[in-house]
Amino acid sequence: MGLKENGVETPAIMLLNDGFTRVHEGIGSLLTDATEPMLGFRASSTANPVGWLIWHLSRVQDDHFAHLAHALDPGSTAEQCWIASDWVSRFDLPYEVNDTGYGQSSEEVAAFGMYEAELLLGYHADVHERARKILAGLKDGDLATVIDTSWDPAVTAGSRLVSILGETTSHLGQAQLVHGIYNDRQN
Repeated sequence: MGLKENGVETPAIMLLNDGFTRVHEGIGSLLTDATEPMLGFRASSTANPVGWLIWHLSRVQDDHFAHLAHALDPGSTAEQCWIASDWVSRFDLPYEVNDTGYGQSSEEVAAFGMYEAELLLGYHADVHERARKILAGLKDGDLATVIDTSWDPAVTAGSRLVSILGETTSHLGQAQLVHGIYNDRQN
């Protein structure tokens, strides 16, 4: 189903929606039959485990889409799913409420400790659904709107969306690689 602007499908928004849907589907495939040992596996003593990578990419998407919604519409009631749907309590992590995992040390990553595939998938599904709703409300013209002037050049909605998609895709690929290494070591 394509997103529409004045009844006409908008290619840029459709492509973004397709990209985020592919990440979501990739997470679903990765977490199908995932075990706690696989989700907690670190390919080296400082590598990020699959579970943490899925949580982190979901947190980044959640945080950045909430910021995007507020930047484009200061009256928006969009809130991070992490808080609004109380995923923070369900995960019960040893981190600050608004932590996304960005810049965490190896020790902080090791403290993650939540390796339940169903919970990871549920949180990401919630984040993905909200992202789709935000994307559905965008028009191609919104992509040029400056949403963050603290960078040079200033960040537009379009560049932020591409950045989020790039980050989530990259982390999904990392998680898939770690999953493959885990499977190889089990054989």
